[in-house]
Amino acid sequence: MQELQKVEEIVRQLNIIDDTLFQKMAEDVEFCEEMISTILQQNVIVKEVTPQNSIKNLQGRSVVLDALCELENGKDCNVEVQKADDDDHQRRVRYNTSCITANITEPGSKFEDVPNVIAIYISKFDMFKAGKTIYHIDRVVHETGEVQDNGLQEIYVNTKINDGTDIAELMRIFTEHDVYDFEKFPKVSKRKKQFKESEGGKKQVCDLVENYARQCAEKAAKEAEEKAAKEAENSALKLFKNGVSYEVVRASITSLSDEKLQEIYRETASSRVNK
Repeated sequence: MQELQKVEEIVRQLNIIDDTLFQKMAEDVEFCEEMISTILQQNVIVKEVTPQNSIKNLQGRSVVLDALCELENGKDCNVEVQKADDDDHQRRVRYNTSCITANITEPGSKFEDVPNVIAIYISKFDMFKAGKTIYHIDRVVHETGEVQDNGLQEIYVNTKINDGTDIAELMRIFTEHDVYDFEKFPKVSKRKKQFKESEGGKKQVCDLVENYARQCAEKAAKEAEEKAAKEAENSALKLFKNGVSYEVVRASITSLSDEKLQEIYRETASSRVNK
């Protein structure tokens, strides 16, 4: 009961800017439509949305996207939310959009057919420190000042600066617990209220929080186990190199399997012979 109360308190403190709540919000096409239309300042229709979409590059490294939306106009729009200012965010956007482009482009396509991608990056801090709620990044030819379009739009929105626009008002709904605007943002407000106040909605987010906590605990345990194993291997390696017998090392380092310890012993024995 006490653990459930802790989870419910965590859910009460969540806002749309948090990954956990945003994941649930972004499952709804109408929420995504209203959010993207407000930021792009034009009406868009979202055909499909994939929250927490995991894609890989050619080297197999995965990138998890907060909300990848397929728009009716043929463009793909990726929306990311970020609270912590602890990364190179522009390079993160560059990397993610590269993975998206490679993932959605048909093999053998001509470059002129490479799909257009919109990247919307919503942060809790003013990344460019110019006192604006929204920033649009363009490719500009230095020598002529002309903007060149290669099919990628980069848009950075932050929740820190309130410039009195509709976008800033939307960001207040993203970050403040009790802020709603059912007149301007009915879809966003309705969905937020569902997860913040209805029993069914709160339960869904509670389940998500509990699952996330389990995953974090499992990851931490695995990392600790791997670290301990590596330290044990290094200790065994050092002892064998110093001429300590296998029997003594086996008795002192019990966390390693016989197979692994024998492997390390053979490696050190081989290196001693080669010398």
